[in-house]
Amino acid sequence: MDRIIEKKRWTPTKIAAYVGVVAVLGLLTYVFAFGDNSSKLNVEAQKITMSTVSQGSFQEFIPVDGTVHPIKTIMIPAVEGGTVDQKYLEGGKPVQQGELILKLTNNRLVLDFMNQETLMNDLINNLQNSKLSLQQNKFNLRRRLATLDAQLDAAKDTYERSKPLYESKAISQQEFYTARREYDRLKAERQIEQESQKFEEANARTQIAQLEATISRTSRNLQMMEDNLKNLYIKAPISGQLSSIQVELGTPVQAGQVIGQIDDLSGFKVKAELDQHYVSRVFAGQRGEFAYNGQTFPLEISLVYSEVLNGKFPVDMKFIGKVPKGIRRGQTLQIRLQLSDPAPAVLLPRGGFYQSTGGAWAYVLDPSGSFATKREIRLGRQNPEYYEVLSGLKPGEQVITSSYDTFNDKDRLELK
Repeated sequence: MDRIIEKKRWTPTKIAAYVGVVAVLGLLTYVFAFGDNSSKLNVEAQKITMSTVSQGSFQEFIPVDGTVHPIKTIMIPAVEGGTVDQKYLEGGKPVQQGELILKLTNNRLVLDFMNQETLMNDLINNLQNSKLSLQQNKFNLRRRLATLDAQLDAAKDTYERSKPLYESKAISQQEFYTARREYDRLKAERQIEQESQKFEEANARTQIAQLEATISRTSRNLQMMEDNLKNLYIKAPISGQLSSIQVELGTPVQAGQVIGQIDDLSGFKVKAELDQHYVSRVFAGQRGEFAYNGQTFPLEISLVYSEVLNGKFPVDMKFIGKVPKGIRRGQTLQIRLQLSDPAPAVLLPRGGFYQSTGGAWAYVLDPSGSFATKREIRLGRQNPEYYEVLSGLKPGEQVITSSYDTFNDKDRLELK
């Protein structure tokens, strides 16, 4: 009789399969729970730039291109207008103070001067005539007074002699009154003559004073016109180099027109243009420096111009101490303009990584040198050479400072 064989539930094959599944699940669990899940990228070490964090002195500065200019440039204006009659010097020539540069002609000024001179002569003649008339009046007064005094003495004598005769009835009353009236008339006439002469003399003196004041004003006007004629001869206001002369023979020149300029070559200054971003951080007395012939020379801002044009504002800088030998007008200098005083700080060299991270993080090299990991950092001020490290990095550590554009924001870089 056949016997029913009972089928076994756990066969060796099935047990082996279950064990395999559990092992795989355990492995996966371990990998996800305890394994390294960070994203990685293999990078060739020769294609990246490594920089070492250091401890040093940080100073904020900006690079500036400056141009050497003469210490002073004097514009030469034409004080009076005219036509260029003679030209004595050309641009580029050295010139001494007071040396003649141009001669202008202006017929109107010459004619005005001649008319004013004629008026002056007429006024002088009138003044002399008035003074002569006053003197003649004085002589006539003395002559008339002398005649009146003689007549008055005679009338007084007649009157005084007739008075006792009239009292003694020797002469008539009419004769006495006639002598007294003549004496009184002459006294009054003398008084009137004196007052009249005083008035005429005062009036003459007033006229003379007015003429003298007019002559004084006319003389000043004449002197001004003479100076204007002298201004037709344009001379060098200072010694230096006549860098340009902008007119030719026969050229009409307007009053106030600039006809050239003279550069004072006794010294130099440096002119530079700065970005308007720094307008609140730049001031007179601020220092800078530049390298020349293997030496470093200091500069100092002497003038800051307030106007901003095309996003820039100009400054003038002066040399501190002696001007370097060989400096020439128009030469360009590479200047480091200081924006802060030196201070101790942790320094990280500048690099292209900043454009990718904004200074918020960087790849820091492991001490083994085989890989670099992403680390959060904080940077402060910067200059063209260094960033100021505020946190996240220590002196001696190495950081990848080249561009991160090809790293795809991986957490770890394996260096090959």
